[in-house]
Amino acid sequence: MVTVTEPPRLKAPPAGVITRVWTLLGRHRLFVAAVALAFLLRVVTMLGYGPALWFNDSFGYVSGAINPDRPNALRPNGYSFWLLLLRPLHSFTVVVFTQHLMGLGIAVLIYALLRRRFGLPGWGATLATLPVLFDAYQIQLEHLVMSDAMFILLVVGIVVLVLWHREMSWRLGAVIGLLLAFTALTRSIGLPILALVVAYMLVKRTGWRPITAMVTACAVPVIGYMAWFASAYGNFAMTNSDGAILYMRTALFADCKAMKIDPRKELELALLCISAPPSERHFSGQKYLWWAQPGQRFHAFGPDTTFTPDINRAAGDFAKRAILAQPLDYLAVMAGDFFRAFRWDRPQFPDANTYRQYEFLPEGKVLPNWSSYRGTSDHDAQLYDPGLPTAQIRGKPGVIGTQVHDPWAKFMQGYQQTIRLPGIVVGVLLLIGLAGVVVRWRRLGGPVLLPWLGAFGLILAPAATAEFDYRYVLPAVPLACLAAAITLRRGFTRPGGSAGSTDAGTSVATVPSGG
Repeated sequence: MVTVTEPPRLKAPPAGVITRVWTLLGRHRLFVAAVALAFLLRVVTMLGYGPALWFNDSFGYVSGAINPDRPNALRPNGYSFWLLLLRPLHSFTVVVFTQHLMGLGIAVLIYALLRRRFGLPGWGATLATLPVLFDAYQIQLEHLVMSDAMFILLVVGIVVLVLWHREMSWRLGAVIGLLLAFTALTRSIGLPILALVVAYMLVKRTGWRPITAMVTACAVPVIGYMAWFASAYGNFAMTNSDGAILYMRTALFADCKAMKIDPRKELELALLCISAPPSERHFSGQKYLWWAQPGQRFHAFGPDTTFTPDINRAAGDFAKRAILAQPLDYLAVMAGDFFRAFRWDRPQFPDANTYRQYEFLPEGKVLPNWSSYRGTSDHDAQLYDPGLPTAQIRGKPGVIGTQVHDPWAKFMQGYQQTIRLPGIVVGVLLLIGLAGVVVRWRRLGGPVLLPWLGAFGLILAPAATAEFDYRYVLPAVPLACLAAAITLRRGFTRPGGSAGSTDAGTSVATVPSGG
């Protein structure tokens, strides 16, 4: 008797699983189509600009991943930790691909919250995700070797978690606290978000256990990072740049005569006085921090002293003195930068070089050979990704950080000229959210309050402590969309359909299906 053994067969996924997946996709077909199209745009970007785009700050982040034994004096190392995690793959293409996925993930979080928690129909929730999915400058930001995409994802994730749960356990509070810590370590402006979330949870009477767990879970990593920073620089802090950045904010108006600085008694502050009168100064404070030019005093203490503990402290003291002595001047420059975010057009600011770094350009990028912690910026980038090519540039070898490939690049250049979110639309979204807070004043703004304050604060904070930059507006956009969508959701809900949850936090039992 001969026994024939049947060849092994791979297990096919159960038919029920496939059916459920297709049913889920069909129920959210409009959003799925939008995400698919947005993903295609990001693929075109990757084909047109390989492996990545670069900003001046990119090289400090890459250096932090190449030299993980020392914190960066200028900015927290959270994004460098992410680059370090991806370093075994030796590819900036992988880095920007993960960031494009983060951008799509932000849209998924917004859509899921609006559908499941607030009962918006598919078209209404999809509408709220369109700025994140299709704004050309959002896509360009994701393609930069920068921390912004990760920062936006973390901020939106925190807001979504807080709004999703009416009742919060201490475990969930701890998870939110860890996300807040990662946010603060990604960009230092993330730390005030902890205070915002704590205030919101107190207003909503969440209870002391989740709040305590959240604050503790946030504090432990942040304090640990500050201790590591102290071991390298001697001061218990996250950066040596907060005072210097605030000095930049006040550089446009600071008048040492009005501040009554006595050079004989306050030499450190007097050395930071700008000789040109305020009426004759540059329109951007960045000139007085980054650009070592005649009349610029921040580099008066010599090379390699810009971001040391002593200089940072002196610059911070100078800036605070200027604000206290000239409060109206401070409010004027802050208001000017705040409202600059809401213009219809996009004028060049703060200078041509910075402005161009947010554009899809027709030419590639040769990486600069700036000095870094243990080498140069171009060498660090090539250590991270050995696939970066080298070419002779003006008789010297140069590392090519971005190669332009048409027709993909030309398509994205044309797309960016056409599809962008004007600042005035962001302002309209904030006004809608503000109306939602006001009409819910008896409930202290209800669920609109948190995303609205987050969006407002993310635009105001740079204007108050640094200077306007176009990329500082983009983190506020998804939160502004959330606040506006929650405000308008009763207009979105179909008559006779599920009204979704109420402001009191009733969970959604059924969600209107269809696009």
